[in-house]
Amino acid sequence: MLERVKDIASSFMLTELVKGLGLTGRHLFARKITVMYPEEKTPASPRMRGLHALRRYPNGEERCIACKLCEAVCPALAITIESDQRDDGTRRTTRYDIDLVKCIFCGFCEESCPVDSIVETRFIEYHGESRGDLLYTKPMLLAIGDRFEAQIAADRGEDAPFR
Repeated sequence: MLERVKDIASSFMLTELVKGLGLTGRHLFARKITVMYPEEKTPASPRMRGLHALRRYPNGEERCIACKLCEAVCPALAITIESDQRDDGTRRTTRYDIDLVKCIFCGFCEESCPVDSIVETRFIEYHGESRGDLLYTKPMLLAIGDRFEAQIAADRGEDAPFR
C-alpha cells in the first residue's frame, strides 16, 4: 500500500522528468566529443568487417580453390561462384561475385574459407549509386585484395589479437 502511494506521489511531482532534465543539464556545458569524419577517422578494430577482398599467394596466384564453402554458408545468398578445372588438374573459380546489397557482413564466408582467400577488410568508405555498382566481381575483389594486402596480412599475422 505504501509503495502505491509513493508511485502516485512520484507521478504527480514529475520526479522522472526532473531527473532527466538534471542529467541533460549536467551534460549541457560539458566538452563535446565529436569526430569530424572525413578529416578525422576513428580507429578500426582488426576484426572489423568491411569491404570484401580476394587474396593471392605471394607468387601472385589466387588463393581461392573453388570449394564453394563460402557460397554454401552465406545466409543471404550473396555469393555466386562458378568454377572450372585447369590443365594442371587444380580447380579455380571462373566467376566469383558478391552482391553487397544482399550481404549482411556476418563474416561466415571468411570463417569458412580453408585457404583464407575471401576476407573482409577494414575499408568501409565505398558506395554505389545504383544497385549494379555494388555487385563486386572476381577482378574487382582481387584488386581490392591487392590494394589492402599489407593491412590484411598484418591483421591475420601470428601476433594479431583474436586469431
